[in-house]
Amino acid sequence: MATVYSTQRTNARATPVVMNKANELGGRVRVAHGVYEASALASGDAIEMFLLPNGARILSGSLAHDAMGSSTTLSVGHAAYTDSDGTAVALDADEFKAAAASTSAQKVDVAATLALGSGIEIDANEDGYPVTVTMGGAAGTGTIELTMLYALD
Repeated sequence: MATVYSTQRTNARATPVVMNKANELGGRVRVAHGVYEASALASGDAIEMFLLPNGARILSGSLAHDAMGSSTTLSVGHAAYTDSDGTAVALDADEFKAAAASTSAQKVDVAATLALGSGIEIDANEDGYPVTVTMGGAAGTGTIELTMLYALD
């Protein structure tokens, strides 16, 4: 049976040692939390929940909500922003969670897979990375709560 090493462990074993980023090893876990009380939020409306800083590494997250109404969906993504090189990045309403029924109260994971942004490192200018929740399907009413954990320094 062979032993293999992650990129970060390989860095630590190198001669000379290659330093890992703080958001990969030894960084502090931080929380971003946003709550929005929707009253007839229209389908297609996006709620900017919070901004994440440049260099943040997404660890996990959760979306909790009331029963939003018949035929409603919620997705989690980001609004348009500018990266650290000054390039405009288009919005992606479902970067962290694809639209799914929000007709009953529940709490679901976001950024739960590699395809849904788990482990990505934020590349944004000083204005930050705007994380959004988007209503779909029909107008909805109720409380929406988004929490994300990230490592930075």
